[in-house]
Order: sequence, then C-alpha cells, then structure tokens
Amino acid sequence: MKLELIVPVKRKQNWKRNYQIAPLGMMYVAALTPPDIDVTITDENIETIDFDKPVDLVGITSMTAEINRAYEIAGEYRKRGVKVVMGGIHPSLLPDEAIQHSDAVVVGEAEGAWHDVINDFKKGRLKKTYSSETRPSLENMVLPRRDIIKGKRYLTSNIIQTTRGCPFSCTFCTVTKFFGNAYRCRPVADVIREVESLDGDFIVFIDDNILANPKRAKELFRALIPHKKKWVSQSSINLARDDELLKLAAKSGCMGMFIGIESFSQESLRTIKKSVNQGFPAQDSIKKIQDHGILVEGAFIFGLDGDNRDTLMRTVDFAVKMRLSAANFFVLTPFPGTSVREQLEGEGRIIEQNWSRYNNFTVVFKPKQMSPEELQETAILAKQQFFSYPSIIKRHFTKNHFPPTKKTMYSLAWNLFRRRLTTKRP
Repeated sequence: MKLELIVPVKRKQNWKRNYQIAPLGMMYVAALTPPDIDVTITDENIETIDFDKPVDLVGITSMTAEINRAYEIAGEYRKRGVKVVMGGIHPSLLPDEAIQHSDAVVVGEAEGAWHDVINDFKKGRLKKTYSSETRPSLENMVLPRRDIIKGKRYLTSNIIQTTRGCPFSCTFCTVTKFFGNAYRCRPVADVIREVESLDGDFIVFIDDNILANPKRAKELFRALIPHKKKWVSQSSINLARDDELLKLAAKSGCMGMFIGIESFSQESLRTIKKSVNQGFPAQDSIKKIQDHGILVEGAFIFGLDGDNRDTLMRTVDFAVKMRLSAANFFVLTPFPGTSVREQLEGEGRIIEQNWSRYNNFTVVFKPKQMSPEELQETAILAKQQFFSYPSIIKRHFTKNHFPPTKKTMYSLAWNLFRRRLTTKRP
C-alpha cells in the first residue's frame, strides 16, 4: 500500500523564494503509519506534486489560507479514483465543509484517530469523520519521520514540539480550538532523547508557548544546558517576569523568542483577552529579555477596534525604538472558530469569504476607525518602514552593540531577507 502525505503550497506565486521549515505535523502522521505501508511526503512549498504517481491513499493537511489549494489537490486525486483524507486546523474547525472535498476528515490531533483511518481504509469502509475521544497523552510519543523529507531544502528540519496548547484564550487565536484548553507537556526526558537524536547544534522548538508552565520550562532548560544547543521558540512576554526562568533560558542556549506583543494599548489587549500582556509595560519586558542576550521577534495585530493609522504607525516607531530583531505586523484575521469571527459576523463586518485571503496579511473585514483600504496600506507601509535600511541599521548597530556578535549577524541576515519581501502585496 502506498500513502502520499501532502502539504499544500502557502503562497503559490512566491513559494520558491520563501524559507520553509520542515512539516512536523506530517512527519508525525508518517511515524504513526504502520511500517508495512510505503509513506512519502510531498511538500508543495518546495516541490511539485506528481498527480500521476501511483498511490492508494492521500492525506492532506491544511490551515485556512491554504485550504482552497488543498481542495484543488483533493479534487485532482479523487478524479483519478484515489481516496483522500483531510486533516489539520481548518478541516478540524469546519469538517462539514472539508468533507465536501474529501472522503474522510480527521478532526483534531492525529494520535488516536489515524490508526482507525488506516484500518478502515484497508477494509474499504472509510467513515466520514474521525476523532480521538480524549486528548492524546504526550508521553512516549513516536519520533517524527525525518528520514523521508528532503531536509536540505528546508531552513531546518531540526524541529521539536515539547508542548501542545496554550493556557490563554485570546479572541483571535485557533490554538485552543484545535488543541483544547489543557496545556500538555512531553516528559523532559523524552524531549532530551529527541534532542540527542538530531545532527547540528540548532533547534526550533515549535511550541505555541514553551513556558506556559514555568516549573516545567525550567526543568527543560536545565536539561538542555549540557547539550550546548542553540535554539529559538515562541513564548509569552511574561518570560521577563521570572528572573530564574529568563536566566535559565539564556544559559540553555536560547537565541531568540517569537513573542506576541499584539498591541501597546492596554484597552486593545483587554478587548482581545490578552491577559498575560496586561499591566506590565511591554518596553520594560522586552529590554529585560534583550539584556539577557535573547533576541526578540515581536508580533503585532493591526485592525483592532482601537486602532487608527496614527496609532499603528506609532507602533512601528516603537518597535524600531525597542530594537526588535524582527517584527510581524499581522492584519487581524477572523479565522473559523474564533471569538473574533463570531463578533465580526454578528456585527456584519466581514467582507471577504474567500479563505485564500485569510492569510494574516489581507484585510477581510471592516475596521472601526479606518477603511479596509487604509488598513491594508498601513500594514504594508509598516512592514516597509520597519525593514527599511535606516531601521535595520538602527536596530542592529549601536555603540552598545559594536562590534556585532554572531547572533546579531544572523539577525541582520534575516532582516535583509525579510526586506526583499516587503514590496510584495498579499
């Protein structure tokens, strides 16, 4: 039996120019597949799909922005008589939609469901939907199949997930809708065994919030220290509020953190229920993290109800002033299943139903204090201004940062790459 696992392209016109990291989710699905099945992974972000390649079953994962392409791919295979199973965040949130384009839908995490999918397929009796009755334990997880991906085509394939979920309930986020409200952690010993199995000294921990359980995070960081790895991850800004945690992160090799700052407005933070960011000046927290040698890549949301052009451009100025190593100015996107979508639908403010436009960069709703066009132009201008040469120089070369460190040079290279993309429109 031949199984093809497919990752749809994110932005078709630019896929060859984008740096990609390996598709961890599909690597796990491959690892969950019985060994008697011939499994291959095709990631359309780095290669072309061969629709004429003989396969018995196809699995497709997709987030919202790629779902239209995922449906196209599914249609091509089904025209050839090949059964298609869909999974991932978007099909999990809208299974009734996804089943119109596939033969079966896996709702939620693959563990606990994938075994049944394979068995039912072999018996010729695929059900419409599959899901696990309970959230899968993260103990004794299978290791992802890194052996079947084209590793050299990725920025890195050294990707590890140590936790799933997030304890917060931000109105714009799909994480808790997909993973549930419980924050689950892999045993530290299991994580370290996976670390030891990897070549190279750089790792991406792809957790949504690696330190939501500070006690466990400290245990992990202590265990990482002897291995002398360099790593990056995502965390909440309260990393700065625990001195021991911050010191251990730095000592264990943390080079940088992707942090959701979202807004400098306390009122906006309350509106989106970003409780972890409230009550503490973001600038103080950012500086404290940076003072420990950890680069901060900030994420901001444009289009909140309190936003206008002036407040958003002040956000950009502030991001430059804080010398963030990089910044992402995401347009508020009402993804299926989120509270913000429910709000905007109730207010009649959603103006775009094409899922391909739900890419975090395109305005798909009516903002309160500006037109959709003005918000779109402001988001583009913000990116261009932040990644301008004067901004890059100011953020990377100061009297306190000279001569530049190796870490600074990595950040500089990343900024120059990002600058190449700033003229692209969504």
